[in-house]
Amino acid sequence: MTIRNKPAFLTATCLSALLLSACGPGSPEAGRPNTAPPPTAAPTAPGSSSTPTATPSGPPERPAAANGLTLPAADAFYRYYIDLRNYAARTGDTAPLVAESEAGCEGCKEYVNYIKKVNVANGGMSGDFDEKVKDVYQLARGSTGRVGGKALLAVGKYTVKESPSEKPAIVQPAEYIDSIALSASGENWVMYETDLAEQ
Repeated sequence: MTIRNKPAFLTATCLSALLLSACGPGSPEAGRPNTAPPPTAAPTAPGSSSTPTATPSGPPERPAAANGLTLPAADAFYRYYIDLRNYAARTGDTAPLVAESEAGCEGCKEYVNYIKKVNVANGGMSGDFDEKVKDVYQLARGSTGRVGGKALLAVGKYTVKESPSEKPAIVQPAEYIDSIALSASGENWVMYETDLAEQ
């Protein structure tokens, strides 16, 4: 789920400075297409988008490919992180997402605070809100040891309302660029910062 009609997670200037210290030329190891099968879907409620909504049985587990501190692991971790955001949007359960984020990640905090208030479980959204990773690119390790890069995300048509009495707003399909930075936590990557901008 991509938050629309909300202020950007961070100003472009702050994130640019962060990524300049973490990024270099693009990596040929990164940017592989997502080959994971689509989630199992449940029927949609009357009046919602035609795209079904999956019913999660629990949070996604970190795939083996996302273990380690290589660039391919960074790519796989980012895709896993988006699975965690989609899980949080469905359930309102943000604990797994928080566990995979740096404590100081402002973009992560803003997403978590919003999704606690607006999610499928509390009737705040319905339709094709899942973020779909179309590409991860320009992943590179910077002098700080962090990895920076970008991802292209797409969402479909969905409805959202911030309170039970509010009339649902219809959000049209769109694509977003997510500027990201990952940092090491033990032997694995975690999200250091994320900043979405509509393409």
